[in-house]
Amino acid sequence: MMPFPMMGKSIPVEALLESGMDVATKKRMADVALNTAKSMGATYADARIGRYLNQYVFTREDKVQNVVNTESFGIGIRVIADGTWGFASTNNVNPEGIKKATEQAIAIAKANARIQKEPVKLAPVKGHGEVSWKTPIEKDFKDVPVSEKVDLLLKANAAAMENGANFVNSALFMVNEQKYFASTEGSYIDQDVHRIWPTFGVTAIDRSAGKFKSRQALSAPMGMGYEYMNGLASEKVEGPAGITLYRNSYDIVEDATLAAKQAKEMLSAKSVEPGKYDLVLEPNHLGLTIHESVGHPLELDRVLGYEANYAGTSFATLDKWKSGDFQYGSKIVNLVADKTQPGSLGAVGYDDEGVKCKKWDLVRNGILVNYQAIRDQVHMIDQKESHGCCYSQSWNDVQFQRMPNVSLEPGTEKYSARDMIKDVEKGIYIAGRGSYSIDQQRYNFQFGGTVFYEIKNGEIAGMLNDVAYQSNTQEFWNSCTKICDENDYRLFGSFFDGKGQPSQVSAVSHGSSTTRFNGVNVINTGRNV
Repeated sequence: MMPFPMMGKSIPVEALLESGMDVATKKRMADVALNTAKSMGATYADARIGRYLNQYVFTREDKVQNVVNTESFGIGIRVIADGTWGFASTNNVNPEGIKKATEQAIAIAKANARIQKEPVKLAPVKGHGEVSWKTPIEKDFKDVPVSEKVDLLLKANAAAMENGANFVNSALFMVNEQKYFASTEGSYIDQDVHRIWPTFGVTAIDRSAGKFKSRQALSAPMGMGYEYMNGLASEKVEGPAGITLYRNSYDIVEDATLAAKQAKEMLSAKSVEPGKYDLVLEPNHLGLTIHESVGHPLELDRVLGYEANYAGTSFATLDKWKSGDFQYGSKIVNLVADKTQPGSLGAVGYDDEGVKCKKWDLVRNGILVNYQAIRDQVHMIDQKESHGCCYSQSWNDVQFQRMPNVSLEPGTEKYSARDMIKDVEKGIYIAGRGSYSIDQQRYNFQFGGTVFYEIKNGEIAGMLNDVAYQSNTQEFWNSCTKICDENDYRLFGSFFDGKGQPSQVSAVSHGSSTTRFNGVNVINTGRNV
């Protein structure tokens, strides 16, 4: 995870509503880059014209802390010359500025070619012509007055304070990526991408005991418009222990109210006894575990060692995949990558090198079957088609392989979270994400959570504190014994996931239903060792 990037220059809020450069002009500007690159000997070139709009609203208790509106606009040009990549960018989106940036990209490629050992090999992609894609939103955040957003956050803060919180902060993160991609292969792709993330943290204090407890929001960042904030009852799932869980609509006031009550309850909850437990993990929690123990280790560039200096390598090495029988998880574990999943953060029509997005298997019936790879990588795993998971955080950064949505398929039999609780004799129900630690090979790990409840003889027996579980990736996923059906399926999201040098952030979702893992080691994080 990365700090929140405030990308672009500050602009007046009304500037968010300006239409920006029209598609016909974008095509003309992109063609300047493509034609210049070809005239200088490039065998391939692509141009990305991007307008990135951000609005972030921050509050605390009864005060507005900040409202941030930013815009970033420019063009990035990527070329292959002498068998080598070159990249340059400019915010001078006019023929003169674009020609100069393209010449720079060519010069960089030719300089790099002197030390390039093997020429770049691109998987073929058929040109798409002029096409467009847009996040299917009902309400654009830019059309909603800032005052309405502030009022909603302050209402949530007030609800938390009225129900026992001593401190509360809340925030709304809203992003609109207006991206235009063109390549020498004949693609001209216009995309309009929207994302939203409402979140908060509440803290309750027991001054006499000198203790405090905090509870974070159970919201998930989504690839949706402002309609996500509607709080529709039809999109709520009533989970164990009276927890309301949210799917495609979020009620921040309701969640803040419950959060304050739970934070107070934590102050007197008992501390967990270390030992082996059956864990019942709800999707907002399990999504982070999927992200770290499946999403990252199955990125091909990490597997090949390209990320070793920054974020490590992967235990899921090529020999395990080539064997065809590496048991990543139990037979009911099916993990898929999907850039088309509706409502997800990673959903787009085409990736940032013009590949139409799709869904593919990573783990099928527990067996490792594939990785995540882009056009210049797939030949390394004897495949001929990019997976369509290339992304750049802005026009100013080169695109590279990024994690798509990676999700656990739901169970096929009708089975609810309440049914699962009834089937557990000694266990812990964990909701929401918390602190975590995982090694550089994404193998040995420790995960906490937001709220924890003890399960005894098929019933919730009360709240717990100081819970974290330890395992390794293969042992953990092989302990998976039951998955709830699709009615329980929900998304977790990471709004600012970091990777690369220079570092970039991306947004990605992970879906699952409530899932049980048997015999997992639980430690007490509140005791001195």
